[in-house]
Amino acid sequence: MTEQSAVIVGGGFAGVACAKRLAKHDFSVTLIDKNNYHQFQPLLYQVATAELATSDITRPLRAIFKKYDNVHVHRAEVTHVDPETRTVSTADGHTFTGDYLVLAAGSQPNYFGTPGAGEHAFPLYTVEHAQALRTRLLTVLEEADANPARIDQGALNFVIVGAGPTGVETAGAIADAVNDVIPQRFHDLDINRARIYLVDHGPVVLAAFSDKAHAYAAERLEHRGVHLKLGTGVSEVLPDRVKLSDGTEILTRTVVWGGGIQAPAITAKLGLPQGRAGRVVTLPDLTVEGFPRVYALGDMANMPDHDGNDLPQLGSVALQSGAWAADNILADSTGKSRQPFHYKDKGIMAMIGDGAAVAEMGAHHHELHGHVAFAAWLGIHAYLMSGIRERVDSFVSWGWDFVGSSRSGAMLDDPERARIDWGDEDEVEAAVAAE
Repeated sequence: MTEQSAVIVGGGFAGVACAKRLAKHDFSVTLIDKNNYHQFQPLLYQVATAELATSDITRPLRAIFKKYDNVHVHRAEVTHVDPETRTVSTADGHTFTGDYLVLAAGSQPNYFGTPGAGEHAFPLYTVEHAQALRTRLLTVLEEADANPARIDQGALNFVIVGAGPTGVETAGAIADAVNDVIPQRFHDLDINRARIYLVDHGPVVLAAFSDKAHAYAAERLEHRGVHLKLGTGVSEVLPDRVKLSDGTEILTRTVVWGGGIQAPAITAKLGLPQGRAGRVVTLPDLTVEGFPRVYALGDMANMPDHDGNDLPQLGSVALQSGAWAADNILADSTGKSRQPFHYKDKGIMAMIGDGAAVAEMGAHHHELHGHVAFAAWLGIHAYLMSGIRERVDSFVSWGWDFVGSSRSGAMLDDPERARIDWGDEDEVEAAVAAE
């Protein structure tokens, strides 16, 4: 029997899980990603706020598959996909064709047409996003420390758009930095003038959670100094401020966008059925209608649950869908029937900051709050990181330090950071020259 092949687009949770399962069988696997590493996306906000280093949440894709000679990693930008022939073309001029094609290219920020958001806000869905936000946070701190007048221009105002898990976790992490870390490192900075705003057009934070979790999360955030602006949208993002739907403005140089995600740009070129947020619509077995050897997984797909509702864009969903797709590919390759995807709901959770979290565990979403929820959060994330074995021990150790309030994350600066245009550089240079 000739060795069969699969081309997988995307090295995230879904793509890696699929490749790992196929690698153990008589399959030639080509994994294509624009980066040569796998990122642990749920912890990007901690890289952005200097709690973790980039190396703590990334691992080279080739290292993941070093034991498998039948897995070939190709670093390139995908420019074209032909579902009919299951052929993928890349920007470096290569083409790859497989007996099976797996589309797991992730997502991109959804700005919902908000003017200026794409140009001036900082999304938080890739390592590059996290590094850019980290640089901006450190830059405004350094410049406010050097020139306190920058505080009047919004240097210490931090606006987070979107009160889902990404927004809440980022707001909590910035609050932890403002309350516990920055005062120890910037002794002359008037950090008491810092303001953190969490903006959402909905009436509650963490809308997908229970009413009890809404109240608990809101109380903890406000206790840590986060100003909640709920029932309020963002009408425009400018270089030096945000305009809100209630007519108010907030001077700021740091706008974090956690307002949602949509399918990656390549999806529009596929000619496949698209649904909510432009994602590829899949059949229950994770294949695409009319293309029984083409699978769509993870954040770029609308995958139905047993009731026909789209599953959420969660790391656990992507991880399980990748393994399930591999099992269906293996079954199909041996003449067996593909099976509809059954997601094992492990619940939802979000870190709030200061060692507290909210969690709703299992299919019945048993509620946990506070440090107990944080312990559950730690366990689930350790499970999701099981594919990055070298990181698990350090991750658990970090969690123990976090609970014990002995975090030692360094606030490191980027010497290549872009300067912020405050609009008064000519005046400052003239003043310096006059001296």
